[in-house]
Amino acid sequence: MTRPGGVWRNWGRSESVRPQRVEYPPTVAAVQRAVTAAAAQRLPIKAVGAGHSFTGIAVAPGVLLELRDLGGLVSVDVDRARVTLLAGTRLHQIPALLAPYGLAMENLGDIDRQSISGAISTGTHGTGARFTGIAGQVVGATLVTASGELLRVDEDENAELIPAVALGLGALGILVDVTIQCVPAFVLHAVEQPEALEDVLAALDDRVAAADHFEFYWFPHTDRAMTKTNTRLPESAPRHPLPPVGKWIDDTLVGTGLHRMACATGKAIPALVPPINRLSAKIWGDREFTDASARVFATNRSVRFREMEYALPAENVRPAFDAMRALIDDRGWRIGFPIEVRFAGADDRWLSTAHGRASGYIAVHRYWREDPTEYFEAVEEIMLRWDGRPHWGKMHTLGSDVLRERYPRFGDFLALRDRLDPERLFRNPYLDRVLGG
Repeated sequence: MTRPGGVWRNWGRSESVRPQRVEYPPTVAAVQRAVTAAAAQRLPIKAVGAGHSFTGIAVAPGVLLELRDLGGLVSVDVDRARVTLLAGTRLHQIPALLAPYGLAMENLGDIDRQSISGAISTGTHGTGARFTGIAGQVVGATLVTASGELLRVDEDENAELIPAVALGLGALGILVDVTIQCVPAFVLHAVEQPEALEDVLAALDDRVAAADHFEFYWFPHTDRAMTKTNTRLPESAPRHPLPPVGKWIDDTLVGTGLHRMACATGKAIPALVPPINRLSAKIWGDREFTDASARVFATNRSVRFREMEYALPAENVRPAFDAMRALIDDRGWRIGFPIEVRFAGADDRWLSTAHGRASGYIAVHRYWREDPTEYFEAVEEIMLRWDGRPHWGKMHTLGSDVLRERYPRFGDFLALRDRLDPERLFRNPYLDRVLGG
């Protein structure tokens, strides 16, 4: 968000910028005027959402468009279970907007603070081998191009561009609305429990295939995995949500308060990290409940961190994970944040990390007051060795020369960018690196 003094910082405090101008467009027409004015002044212009990307993808050195006032429901097609939302709508606001129509988003990530446009533009995903990321749910969108005109993309207009626009990195224009294919509202039965890591790894393929949504966390320096298995049930199924006191203890006291204390302690005294992790693996995540889908998918993440995540062919997750475990042991590092492993189905979005292949995701984190460079770069080498693609909104070092080889439609995306933004009105240093100037 933009702070007093005109400095914008992302949530992870890994990026900041002092834009030349900040605007808060409340309407689509206001976005068009802002784009036209920026083009006339030859100033680059970028839209930002909630600032939850760890990369510089939303950094706006010229004109920064804060889209927080451009939110809400535009229209609902109940028969086809489709909803159109203004681009600045936050994910956590969407369940209440959909509830009167008996609809829900098919899948969500584990953080719901992002805007819908930011989530799809960076490739935000959840977990579940039969489900795509959020961009895979997009069936239409409207963006303001560099000319200031509106470009509608859906099954009736410019349908061939949906796979590009649905995950466009903010490089093709300013998204002003997004149409999502929803599903009937449903609940999730959640089982979260610690298990022996070796048992989880030995049965990983079966666990992923058998569950609607499966993921696990591993605290380095322990032999335990924290597994999460969610089963989809009809909305009419009985609900057994977490009691308020128990939820507060798990999510606020333990998940936020004690975890923040553990991170600060581990930074000050690294030798304490292994015993802290062993304790965390014992007291975290042993619960079972049933609740509305959005309430189960999303969790509270109040401890600030930085993150790198790579998508791998699903069959490469196990060897890459094993290599990471060996790396941490060999280097003698003390890593306090857990490593997260999730899965997603293949999709057709041109720049999706799951484009054309069933994928597994390995995410590594570092407390925001610790330097992640050495750890992340070493992990990145392993991810590249196993055919990884970096999450666009999370830290990585790759440039267009390497990325071009990892995306079959990379050249097609660049050609579309040349057509829609030949003067690079929507550029910034991050896009120059990952797409080329």
